[in-house]
Amino acid sequence: MKIGIIGTGAIGSILAKKLSGTGHQVKVTNTRDMATLKEIAANLDAQAATIEDVVKDVEAIIFSIPFKAYKDLSENLLQGVSQDVIIMDTSNYYPFRDGELAGLEGKTESEYISEILGRPVVKVFNNIMEYTLQHKGKAAGKEGRIAISVAGDNPSHKKVAAELVNQTGFDTVDGGGLAESWRQEPGTPAYCTELNTAELKQALAAAVKGKAPAVRDYVMDRLMNSKPFPSHEEMVDTNRSAAAGNLK
Repeated sequence: MKIGIIGTGAIGSILAKKLSGTGHQVKVTNTRDMATLKEIAANLDAQAATIEDVVKDVEAIIFSIPFKAYKDLSENLLQGVSQDVIIMDTSNYYPFRDGELAGLEGKTESEYISEILGRPVVKVFNNIMEYTLQHKGKAAGKEGRIAISVAGDNPSHKKVAAELVNQTGFDTVDGGGLAESWRQEPGTPAYCTELNTAELKQALAAAVKGKAPAVRDYVMDRLMNSKPFPSHEEMVDTNRSAAAGNLK
């Protein structure tokens, strides 16, 4: 499969490396100069491309950029891209980093992004931490395999996204349409809590609309003010505890 990845941060770079390693043809881009981008791409076994070229001649595009960066993308970026191309969004909104964004209120994060891009998107790889994605994938059928939620309005696009998740070492749970994708946003029981398939289904169902932002902000404040900085397992425990209502 030909895949373009916009963004080579924590999640984008791991996805590029893993997907190229399973036989996909991967192109990557970022905001760095081309010489630096070529070095990064070579380390990911991917091809460096400009943002205009990374969306050309591909079957899937993965956006893995800071949430606030979407509003700065060219309005014409996807103009020539076929409607058959699957658009995936891995991002999460954090007010302390992204600021207040006009048009976000009253929408799920991916509905907002879908409107900016002018295309339907699949929300995936957003509710998993960097360390989890890089180190905790397992072969299909292995005990304790972690699951990732996939939300979107196009069933065939979600099916392809789910297969890519499987190839990176994780199970998937159907997170419903984009209108329901708030159930996997930061601060929810499904967010970065390393659950198996059955547990993730329960977590998505248990989410309470409107509760997540307070939990998200509490978790970030606690993590940023912890000295020393918490280990990965401590971060997972904090996410689980806070999502369960333990904001102390």
